[in-house]
Amino acid sequence: MTKGPADLAADTAVTKIDKVPGLYTARLPDHWNYLNPSGGALLTVALRAMRDELAHSELSLLSVTTLFCAPIHAGDLVIEVRVLRRGESAAQVRATLTAASQPGPGLDVVATYVRDRAGPDVVGITMPDVPRPSDCAAAEGKMFDPSSWPFPFYRNVEIAQAIGEPMWRPGWKQGEAHVAYWYRYRVPQRLESGELDPLALPPIADTMPSALSRKLGPDHPRFLAPSLDLTLYFFGPTSSEWILVESFAERARAGYAVCSANLWDESGSLVARATQSMTLRELKPRG
Repeated sequence: MTKGPADLAADTAVTKIDKVPGLYTARLPDHWNYLNPSGGALLTVALRAMRDELAHSELSLLSVTTLFCAPIHAGDLVIEVRVLRRGESAAQVRATLTAASQPGPGLDVVATYVRDRAGPDVVGITMPDVPRPSDCAAAEGKMFDPSSWPFPFYRNVEIAQAIGEPMWRPGWKQGEAHVAYWYRYRVPQRLESGELDPLALPPIADTMPSALSRKLGPDHPRFLAPSLDLTLYFFGPTSSEWILVESFAERARAGYAVCSANLWDESGSLVARATQSMTLRELKPRG
């Protein structure tokens, strides 16, 4: 495990297997773990293989949905990609991701890629009125003690809370099922154009359970929320350094929850939206 911040692009890189159509490998370190790797980071691996297989620079990612069929551990991964549709203005691609050491289903991913077309440009919601990242509470205390709360993911991002009380500080109070955090990668994730790599969005979007934590309050036992599914919609490029992830927990019952998130850049543009369903499990410190 690296002591410094990890590079998402390097850690989620894929290699195409020669002479085997649609087959890729990757090696995801434990840098992006909670207890297992972030579902968003695993999704980024699959999307890199899908993008390489599509090999069509004029099409951009519009949407992706993944089913998490089994827990995946850090290490060697195998990704099988199939192009379902390759049209003039849209393409659809499917991928399965499995761990080399864990035979059986892992992630099943379907993505849609599109070419820009003429049409209306409408945004039906507005960014919440929140402080700039420099004026928010920095989540340095979110670097949990690795002996009891081993979450390496938080070493790789800067976090500043914009809506809700900082839940890493003693004495915080229960509130609405609505939080917002500014995120910035400690190792910048940029395309050659200077824009933010859109494949850097899934890992920070996959942080929606914090909205449920705020609603449950400080006296509720801490929990893990393994993903059952995760969907993202991508609305356009941004060069923003920070991304605001505004999360909502719409419903939790019977050991499951459904959440959503809007992702905004520093100029107030909506860059992505995410939805997720998850299982709720009590988190017990190692001992």
